[in-house]
This record gives sequence, structure tokens and C-alpha cells, in this order.
Amino acid sequence: MSLDQLSKELLNLANGIKDGKETKKFLKKEGIKLKNKTISTAKNRVKKKTGNYIKGIKSGKVYEYQGAYACRTYSTAPHAHLIEYGHIKKDRTGREHGFQRGYNVFGTAQKEFEEEFYQDTEKFIDEVLMKDFK
Repeated sequence: MSLDQLSKELLNLANGIKDGKETKKFLKKEGIKLKNKTISTAKNRVKKKTGNYIKGIKSGKVYEYQGAYACRTYSTAPHAHLIEYGHIKKDRTGREHGFQRGYNVFGTAQKEFEEEFYQDTEKFIDEVLMKDFK
């Protein structure tokens, strides 16, 4: 089961129990945790000075997507996709000088964060269920 499927199922359960305010608050906290994990991964993997790449990593708002709530982490830096996925090095004349491999910062941070997210989600569901049944 993927992270998206598990989170949708668990959060749909939580949405059925509460009005969604607690779920949104929980997802915002998790989005901030993912942002922090992404920043630390970027600092470890990208050793060169890359402008405002690390300053541009943000956590977004909680929004509804395909019937479930979601919160994303993204970069506002205009060159973030070049660092993330790699690019061809060119000089002013357009002559190619090799390929710079991407660092895959967001993908790595996501994989590292999955287990922590599973555990936090289970705790959240337990707390919500315990509040409702008391």
C-alpha cells in the first residue's frame, strides 16, 4: 500500500468522525515536518552554494484533493527543478559541456519521512477515536 492510499483511507476515517479541523491541523504539522526533513536533506546532499534554493523550500496550505485533504512541500526557487532533476551544462554560445545529475532532494526526503508519517497518522487516528468514544 502506498503512502497516498494509506493516508487517504486513514484521513477519510478521521473526516467521518470529526468536521475536519483536527485533520487539517494534523496535516499542516506533518507538512512542516516534511519541510524540515527536506531542508536537512538538501543541506546534506547539495554541497555547493545554490542561491536561495534552501530558503525557497516551503510547506503549503492544506487543501482538498480528490476527496481527501493534502498538504504539499515545494520550492519557490526558479532553479529548483534544475537541482532536483539535473540539467545539461551549456556555455553562452550554447555549446554543451556535460550533464549535471540531479540531487533528488524531495524524493529522498519523502522516502525518509514515510515511516514517521505512518506512525504519526496512527497516533492521530487513535487520539481522534479515543476523544469521540469518551
